[in-house]
Amino acid sequence: MKKAFWELVKIGPLVVAATFLAANSTLAAEANEQVTGVSQLAQDSSSMEQVTSVSQFSDVQPTDWAFQALQSLVERYGCIAGYPNGTYRGNRALTRYEFAAGLNACLDRVNELIATATADLVTKQDLATLQRLQEEFSAELATLRGRVDSLEARTAELEANQFSTTTKLVGEAIFNASQAFGDNKVVPPGSPATDLDSNTTFSDRVRLNLYSSFTGKDQLQIRLQAANIISNAGVTGTNMTRLAYDGGSNNSVEIDKINYAFNLSDAIRVKVDANNAELFENVNNFNPDFASSGKGAISRYGRFSPIYRQGAGGAGLTVTFNPQKSPISFSAAYLARNASNPNANNGVLEGESTIFGQLTFQPSKAFNVGFSYARTYQPSPSLFQNTGSAFANNPFGANTRTESDNYGIQATFQPSSKLALSGWVGYTTADAVTGPSRSADIWYWAASLGVRDLGAKGNVLGLLFGQPPKVTGGSGGITEESGTSYHLEGLYKVRVSDNIQVTPGLIVIFNPENNDNNNNIYVGTLRTTFSF
Repeated sequence: MKKAFWELVKIGPLVVAATFLAANSTLAAEANEQVTGVSQLAQDSSSMEQVTSVSQFSDVQPTDWAFQALQSLVERYGCIAGYPNGTYRGNRALTRYEFAAGLNACLDRVNELIATATADLVTKQDLATLQRLQEEFSAELATLRGRVDSLEARTAELEANQFSTTTKLVGEAIFNASQAFGDNKVVPPGSPATDLDSNTTFSDRVRLNLYSSFTGKDQLQIRLQAANIISNAGVTGTNMTRLAYDGGSNNSVEIDKINYAFNLSDAIRVKVDANNAELFENVNNFNPDFASSGKGAISRYGRFSPIYRQGAGGAGLTVTFNPQKSPISFSAAYLARNASNPNANNGVLEGESTIFGQLTFQPSKAFNVGFSYARTYQPSPSLFQNTGSAFANNPFGANTRTESDNYGIQATFQPSSKLALSGWVGYTTADAVTGPSRSADIWYWAASLGVRDLGAKGNVLGLLFGQPPKVTGGSGGITEESGTSYHLEGLYKVRVSDNIQVTPGLIVIFNPENNDNNNNIYVGTLRTTFSF
């Protein structure tokens, strides 16, 4: 084998040819991977383009040690291929199988030259060396042929039985065991104390997502959902104890989400939501470890800043401008909660609506910060979609038309791949449109810590602490709430396998509903998430 290797060194051009062709024939190296990767490998291979001059490679210079070898291969044999973007990528490592594949390709090219009466381009010494190399790697070549044949058979079977050529199915199922406990249920001021009487519950949520692409750069999403996870607010008396994934339809299947995203250009992405539009899915929400309802925080407030709750539930349009290699991006959105309702005071322009903008600055992979603004009109206000105290969500009373200006600053700092720090601060000023002139000032903030790969690869320890939305002042009779609620959450995401995650967690609400007279409330959960 060592002798064969030094013979390869002596015939540099052929070695480089084998190396290049093999490095780009990733089919051989990936033969034992999942069949789902075969189509991509085939695309990479088919995207190779023949070159007629070594100068066509933007990453090959005359000073490179293999320059003459490449030049000789192009001029004498023509068995060099390059990537469509004009690169050669000559520094890639290769395996013995890849080398065998490249050598075989070069042999085929030499045989072609001989068959077309151009044998004078190949010397007898080259042919002799190639013959010895072919014998040396005969075992690898035979193994490679067998593996490729097997892959072709598996790919053919997959294509014949695939669900769709344009659509893939992605599913998620949550099994949840939970119980809220504490001394007393939260009751309105002046009402008699009531014991918190809660039972342990076991419930579920199942989502099936159909993702379709027609151009390779667009995506149509249709999501089906069935769930029976009831909000804790009914037994605790406060929405502050809500889980991240609550909601139910008695496990009846419903079309939960329809949207379509596409590129206007390399820098502009457009997303059109037909129903259940949610800002936190359309823009960066700066809480990478805990934003997901199925695999993130266990509480509703712990997922992301409440500013991303603005306008949730209707139709909308989101446009993101993200120039390549620029640390700055900008997103703008318009959401109409009752866009499909033709009745008066509804529709796309007349009903509840939100105008949203976000400027994101990402100077490095470790740090990114966003500045957000939302202007929202609500005929029946729930300023943060039932996140925070009841008074903060509806400071002016039921059916009081309300306009609000919402400001937010969010940031994420990841000093290493094992650690992530995130946080947000938000301020809202709300004004009553009907009735007496009134306004309310509302503040909220939170911080989260994610420790990744703790205990085992894929596990995440999470700690979250913050203050849910609270009215801090106002005018027209609106005054600051009597106390301050604090949200504390601890969880540990255990990665059982690629498809199963188990998350035990505990939520503690201090002074619920921003009232110091209310007892602390606790919510314990055990969430198991299956993804497929």
